[in-house]
Amino acid sequence: MTIRHLKIFLAVYKNHCNVTRAAESLSMSQPAVSLAIRELEEYYGVKLFERLGKRLQITQAGIMLSEYAVSISDLFESMEENVRDWEKGGRIRIGASLTIGTQLMPEYVRAFQVRYPGTDVRVKVEPQEYLEEKLLNSELDFALMEGAVQSPILEAEQYMTDHLTVICSPDTGLRNGQMISMDEFRRMPLLLREKGSGTREAVDHVLTAAGYTPDPVWETFSSESLTCAVICGIGTAIIPYRMAAIPLRRKQVVEIHVEGLVFARYYSIVRHRKKHLTESAKEFMDLCRNYEMDYPTIYFT
Repeated sequence: MTIRHLKIFLAVYKNHCNVTRAAESLSMSQPAVSLAIRELEEYYGVKLFERLGKRLQITQAGIMLSEYAVSISDLFESMEENVRDWEKGGRIRIGASLTIGTQLMPEYVRAFQVRYPGTDVRVKVEPQEYLEEKLLNSELDFALMEGAVQSPILEAEQYMTDHLTVICSPDTGLRNGQMISMDEFRRMPLLLREKGSGTREAVDHVLTAAGYTPDPVWETFSSESLTCAVICGIGTAIIPYRMAAIPLRRKQVVEIHVEGLVFARYYSIVRHRKKHLTESAKEFMDLCRNYEMDYPTIYFT
């Protein structure tokens, strides 16, 4: 017994037990329809239709089978539709490092769900080392990171340039946009992200190249924590510009520049080299690549 047998049986039943009409609706020959009904009856060992005079009439066993057949046929059609459309919908499992997960991922997901409301988007915001492990174990389809990828099995595509900014409290007496020397910068208490984060990796790379090994008085996994500490006058921090935009606008902090130092980094789309990506996952990646051009920059309030 196959789903084909059930569909033929239902066609006969829905056409008032008329084999000729059922055959026409299925674009089949009448003998082929009759054969399929006989095969069903032989399979179950019951009569599904009986001939009363010149007409067929469904039996009680046939009525019971029709109830199951309708449910099975509907479920099969739903399965066919959903599986075929999986590439365009389905579920996307995305990872994001802490900075991207805080700054950008909420806007990415919101914009994507407006375009593709039927897609189930699942997000994991975690430190990069955990994201890499999940990518290698196929627990994520892809991830957005700001640090260098460690595993050679993963491939990273740079999709966006970001820059970090140096901020301090207005109480220092420094003006917004003021340039200071490297010696002045060395004397400032430094507040940095934790070791291993993409932000810290970018900062250490620039400072080490300038001959300065930082010894921060404050380390944290949160850029918001660094911003609050700067507002309270604890020291000077280097954070993504997006995180500083609102406190700068509110004049809670000032942005300063250090001679010879330029803090730039790249955000990357990272995936397993052999991972198959659905069409919806590819669409989300395209949205990330084009987001800065397609949407105005939105800051959290």
